[in-house]
Amino acid sequence: MRTETSTETSPGTSPGTSTRTRARTRARARTGAEILQPLLPALGPWMAGRRWFDTRYAGAPLTAEAASVVGDEPPLLLHAVVSADGAAGPLRVQLLLGLRPELPDRLAPAAITTVPAGPWRGWRVYDALADGTLLALLLRTLAGGGAEHGPRLERSSRYPLPVGLVPRPLQVEQSNTSVAYGDRVLLKIFRRPEPGPHTEVEALRALTGQDCTRTPHLYGAVHSDAPGAEGLVLGLVEEFLPDARDGWAEAVRQATGSVAGTGRGGPAGGGFTADAAALGRAVADVHGALGEAFGRTRLTAEDVAEETARMTMRLKEAAEEVPALARYTARLAALFDDCARVAGRGCPLYVQRTHGDLHLGQALRAHDGWRIVDFEGEPAQPAAERARPQPVLKDVAGMLRSFDYAARTGLAAVEDADPAESAPAARLRRRRRASAWAVRNRRAFVAGYAAAGHEDPDCHPVLLRAFEADKAVYEAVYESRLRPDRLPVPLAAVHRLATAAPH
Repeated sequence: MRTETSTETSPGTSPGTSTRTRARTRARARTGAEILQPLLPALGPWMAGRRWFDTRYAGAPLTAEAASVVGDEPPLLLHAVVSADGAAGPLRVQLLLGLRPELPDRLAPAAITTVPAGPWRGWRVYDALADGTLLALLLRTLAGGGAEHGPRLERSSRYPLPVGLVPRPLQVEQSNTSVAYGDRVLLKIFRRPEPGPHTEVEALRALTGQDCTRTPHLYGAVHSDAPGAEGLVLGLVEEFLPDARDGWAEAVRQATGSVAGTGRGGPAGGGFTADAAALGRAVADVHGALGEAFGRTRLTAEDVAEETARMTMRLKEAAEEVPALARYTARLAALFDDCARVAGRGCPLYVQRTHGDLHLGQALRAHDGWRIVDFEGEPAQPAAERARPQPVLKDVAGMLRSFDYAARTGLAAVEDADPAESAPAARLRRRRRASAWAVRNRRAFVAGYAAAGHEDPDCHPVLLRAFEADKAVYEAVYESRLRPDRLPVPLAAVHRLATAAPH
């Protein structure tokens, strides 16, 4: 990939001075947070429009925590970490910015501001994600050991890191940013970097060490020695799966066909069930590898009682925020109480490292089977909580809830496409098909999981139902806050789980 340069002189520089020399001198002279300081007033409004930014911090003053420059000639990559204070506590954000004396037309939409002062006065600042030259520079830098006081790659596997690949940002995430390099490498940038150890890096490093074929292998984690960024895990570099299809999109497509009564997903066929069973086996294999890597601990009845007490407390708090849950609190509380009573019966219950936020969107269908991705855990939880050993049934329950959402999404797609067919009989028929699709695939997933031989979810029916109910209660709070039109989805699940016949 060609590196673009500029021959224009900047203020205070004689025409005979080369651009390469000027840029190298500036980069060496100013590698601290002071480089970033003049840009902060303009970065705040720009960040407020990004998908990965928490809008609760819009307008909050920014503080420069760390900054470093990568490159010896334009364009230069400015890697930065800034923070903002708000009512929800401090927020740390990672930025990748470009610096050029002049901005070509193709990068005009990525423009942020012009440097108002300092050695880069008059240079243009823009989003580096729009510049393939800078993204290629970043991968070369990481592969070469990293930049002085800048991003570096801490290798965690024997796999060589290829370079010279064409970069392409992916538009599929919100809390993080991913860049694919050719069809081989994926750079995942943690927009909200945390001090290590990082749950996803730990999990993928362990799974790569176990030669797990159900997850992308990890090349390494991205760190920085820049003052203010020491100890932060900035991202990771992993295997890219170019042919993989999003599990959520595949499931919704099949559910839509089943609800409409057409195609392979129609009521006469199994639709997604073979895929659901294979996905169950894949998740069980990942759990098995994580158990081997991190160990497993058997829970006592007292441990289960403590867990169910936390679920009861979450239910009480949720019912105060979502009044529609109030009618189910007594039955769900009784279900949670039953967990401790039956914990000592039948199969033993273990805790171990799990995925922590498992749903269909975290599964990719590659040509040779399912891959499980994104091991960060539930983003709203603290890092220590995300790394805490959990029963694998919590991951299973999360996937079961995802099948329910896929069925409801398919139903909505059919009804939106054909609003004219609104007769009560037609609506009832569609809802029954959606429910049947969810039931078929939930059962197939559990059967596939059990067939892998690591653990049988049906051995703990009360606990599985309780974990699914706990997840549905969480979803009810989430939907009531952010997507009230989808609140009926978790409420329907709460009703089903609260009124199900006891095992």
